[in-house]
Amino acid sequence: MRNQENSRNEFKDDDLVCYCFTYTKKDIETDYKENGRSLIYKKVADEKKSGKCNCAMLNPKGR
Repeated sequence: MRNQENSRNEFKDDDLVCYCFTYTKKDIETDYKENGRSLIYKKVADEKKSGKCNCAMLNPKGR
């Protein structure tokens, strides 16, 4: 039963992590590997500060 719970919570490469800016798990992993840190996180944070985030509407979980 525990393995089934873990597999449900794991992201696949093409799963969206950021619905507003359509970043996938693979995008974030590649960004981290290429830069040694996530520049995507900074981009999303900056866009969110400027009011360009619409997660409440686009993310099925409302976040």
